[in-house]
Amino acid sequence: MVMTAVLLILGAANIFPFIFMLSASFKPLNEIFVYPVKLIPEHFITSNYKEVFSAQYSFVRWYFNTFVMVGTILVLKVGIVTLTAYAFARLRFKGRDILFVVLLSSMMIPPDAVIIPKYVIFKAFGITDSMWSIVLPSIFDVFFVFMVRQFFLGIPETLSEAAIIDGCGHLKIYSQIVLPLAKPAVITMILFTFIWAWNDYMGPYIFITTPAKQMLSVGIKMFQVNNSVDYGLQMAAATMVLIPIIVMFLFSQRYFIEGIATSGMKN
Repeated sequence: MVMTAVLLILGAANIFPFIFMLSASFKPLNEIFVYPVKLIPEHFITSNYKEVFSAQYSFVRWYFNTFVMVGTILVLKVGIVTLTAYAFARLRFKGRDILFVVLLSSMMIPPDAVIIPKYVIFKAFGITDSMWSIVLPSIFDVFFVFMVRQFFLGIPETLSEAAIIDGCGHLKIYSQIVLPLAKPAVITMILFTFIWAWNDYMGPYIFITTPAKQMLSVGIKMFQVNNSVDYGLQMAAATMVLIPIIVMFLFSQRYFIEGIATSGMKN
């Protein structure tokens, strides 16, 4: 009973900012910060949403840019990460385990430490101020290689051996046997990647300078003009940014929980 009460309190504390954001998006500016806080607007308005999508701002363009960027990352990342994980889980080659340890050790490098080298490299290749300066660093992730590899190791090797006897090569085993069985782990990777890429602020802020090419995370900041912030507009924009993440989680939560629970298991 006590644990239930504690979890309810913690859950309410975590969800309150989102409820406040949604409520504030339907309030005029003078009602947002009144005390005591009223979650139900006295004057319910939708003008904040209308203005967010107006021609004055490039919100629709930012939404499109972000969807294209995230979609490109997901397609490339699923292919690269799962193929790499399959190689470390199923193929036998000299130095495999040492290479895997070296790969894992790269996780200790702070992402902020390589921002300047990445910028110099991207500028040399002429891809700054483009979507690819965000996509390329995001399509390979050592953490997900490790997670998916652990899931692959939990798939009985007898399935692969039977397929080899039937004349299947590694590519066919990967695509028709291992990958379909690893759906929970792959969907978990897709969900995390979607959230991280969708919410990424540092990358677009540093590498993209043209306003029309910006992403949503940086675009929301553009509702602040001359140190003046229209919080109603920002709350409406933030609510619209949050919707795809909520939809993604609702449709994939079953696989997400299964993927987290089973990625560390090995038969």
